[in-house]
Amino acid sequence: MKLRNAPIAKDLMATARSFGNYELAAALADLIDNSIKAKATRVDIGFDPGPKEVVVRIRDDGTGMDRATLIAAMRPASANPQDEREPDDLGRFGWGLKSASFSQARILTVVSWRDGSINAARWDIDDINDWEMDLLDGREAQSLLGCEPVTPSGTEVIWTRADRLVDPDGRLSIDETLTHAIAAANQRLSLVFHRYLAGEGGKRLVIAVNGAELEPVDPFMVAHDATQTLDPEPIEMANGAKILVQPYVLPHFSKLTTEEQERLGGPEGMVRNQGFYVYRNRRLIIFGTWFRLVPHGELSQLTRVRVDLPNTADAEWRITVDKSDAQLPAALKRRLREVVKRFNRRSVSVHRKKGVSLDRSNRHAVWMRSVKSGQIRYLINRNHPMVARLLDVDESPGYTENVLRLLESYFPSERFLDDAGRTGVGVVQGSTSTEAFEELVLQCMLNYFRECEGPPEVQGFLDFIKDVEPFASQWKYAESYVRENFARQWGMTDGF
Repeated sequence: MKLRNAPIAKDLMATARSFGNYELAAALADLIDNSIKAKATRVDIGFDPGPKEVVVRIRDDGTGMDRATLIAAMRPASANPQDEREPDDLGRFGWGLKSASFSQARILTVVSWRDGSINAARWDIDDINDWEMDLLDGREAQSLLGCEPVTPSGTEVIWTRADRLVDPDGRLSIDETLTHAIAAANQRLSLVFHRYLAGEGGKRLVIAVNGAELEPVDPFMVAHDATQTLDPEPIEMANGAKILVQPYVLPHFSKLTTEEQERLGGPEGMVRNQGFYVYRNRRLIIFGTWFRLVPHGELSQLTRVRVDLPNTADAEWRITVDKSDAQLPAALKRRLREVVKRFNRRSVSVHRKKGVSLDRSNRHAVWMRSVKSGQIRYLINRNHPMVARLLDVDESPGYTENVLRLLESYFPSERFLDDAGRTGVGVVQGSTSTEAFEELVLQCMLNYFRECEGPPEVQGFLDFIKDVEPFASQWKYAESYVRENFARQWGMTDGF
């Protein structure tokens, strides 16, 4: 006996709101995937906030859909994940358009035009009866558009009753909520589609949000002179799919401006964004993970490894519906662990090369090299501005000086020489994170305030620290950090 036991349409579509782990950027990215499949060269995303709700429109200039294709696209689970797909097809399950849209709004409308005809289809979660959706054509369909079509073909996706874009507690206005959400989405989309935005493969995609075109955020800074591009390594999987592993060693932060550092690190910083960057057909799927092959560590923060997958590898990598996660196939773990360890040694060498020279007489070094009676000693520089300030404010006369002498007298020279003489072991200067470096700049700024006469000036402070270590050796970052932060936060004048 067989009994038909179909799901209740309204309940299943409401459940689709929770498929995957969609936030605004991920939802928009799923729709942009469809635009790429449709050969679009431009995607325009517009947010129209009203008194109580937000309307979102995503329009592309792709090939568009006829009536039958539109109906199929609006069907839940409209694709078999096991079917063979075109190489540029970024979908898999046939849920992306629906689940992404319903994750943000309760009404999904799609208007598409081509070959002189225009059609529209709509799902309303609150008005679904036995899988029946609204279907319109001609003038009725065109009236749903935000503006007249300006390309021979294209598609506009419309989200109405976008309740997920409104603060449910009412503490923030719609404008305030949208401002934060759009800013975060712009940053993520600029990263996820950076290879398309940059025109890789000879075809550039333009993505504009409220009229402003997004700029690509390259997580590898390939165009930077100090980026090291290592040899790629092709790997063939059991099913014949070929993946390409391409490692990069990023520039040390001293060779970056604060803006470049922020673009590379993102909201979570450099350390959290080290690791694999997995792409399917040049679209970023997951990043900032080592898949537990190696721990996140300070010295490996400069290593990022690009992994390019064809869409035939989806099943092995278990790419999720929302394309926000993937799992490393067990067969690749050992191979990639060896690859990563080899690449990380290059990252460590970048830190080793950033030691501060002690032999530049025109700089205030932290340590001084002293040669007397054929013996070499290393002494703390009492004339370094920060050390001098510490001596000046010593509330117990002689105490700070005695502590400095203690550190000098018990410098572990024998252990240092022993470590330096070992083969395969490198002695490195302790790495300084950008956070620790910025704390040093702040402390030196406070010292400058206490000593300067008249109103503080940005250029005056830069002149004060340009010959002081560690700022002199990290000057590009130090100068940009001071100009970007202190003039605004401390009311300093430019001094030009």
